Amino acid sequence: MLKVENLNAGYGSVNILWDVSMELNDGEVVAVLGSNGAGKTTMVRAITGMIRPTSGSIVFNGEELCKKPSRYILDAGIVQVPEGRQLFTEMTVLENLQMGAFSKETKEHFQENLEKCYKWFPKLEERAKQAAGTLSGGEQQMVAVARALIGMPKLLILDEPSLGLAPNIVDDILNVAKTLAKESNISVLLVEQDITKALAAADRGYVIENGHVALSGTADELAANEHVKKAYLGI
Repeated sequence: MLKVENLNAGYGSVNILWDVSMELNDGEVVAVLGSNGAGKTTMVRAITGMIRPTSGSIVFNGEELCKKPSRYILDAGIVQVPEGRQLFTEMTVLENLQMGAFSKETKEHFQENLEKCYKWFPKLEERAKQAAGTLSGGEQQMVAVARALIGMPKLLILDEPSLGLAPNIVDDILNVAKTLAKESNISVLLVEQDITKALAAADRGYVIENGHVALSGTADELAANEHVKKAYLGI
C-alpha cells in the first residue's frame, strides 16, 4: 500500500525528517507517534504533496509520489483529516460533507457514502442543516472524518484526531477508523501525540524523535517498551 524509504524533508534549508522509513499495508492501522515538534506533521505534508521531499521515496500502490502534486495524490486515494479539522464554519454540515466529493466517482457515489457516514455518526444527520461552526469540537471532528470518508479513501490519514477533544469522543472516532480498516480494507495512518489511545487503536506503530524513526513494532511491543513507558506514558 504505502512504503516510505529514506525520506528527508523540511522547509527551505532546515531539514526536519532524516532518513525516515515506514510502511503501511492494506486494511492496517499504523500509528505515527511522537511529541510535538518531532516531525510527524512534516511527514504527513510530504506524503500528501504539500511539501517536496529533498530525497527519498514515497511509493503508494506501486507508484512513486515524491514529485506528484497534491491533487494527483488525492485522486490516487490518499485523503487526510487535517489537524484542527479546518471546516468551512459558516457552511452547513451537509455542505461541508459535499466538499468531500471532489471527483466524478465520489460525486456519483455521494448519496450512498453520505448514508454510510450518517450511520457512523448519527448526530451529523441531526445537524445536517446547522452551520458547522456552531457544533461542539467533537461534532466538528466527526464532520471532518466524514468529509474525508466521502472522498472514498484507500488511505485515510488522521492527523492529531484527539486534539482538544473529550476522551470518549476520541474513542468513538478511533473505533470507526479501526472498523473501517477491518471491514472496508481502508488503511489508516494515525498521527498522534496521545500514545495510549493511538496504540489501543493501532496494529503497529513508529515512534519519531527529532526527525528520526527511533522505534517501531507492534502496538503491544511499543506499549511494553521501557523507553516508551518512561518518555511518553510516565511509567
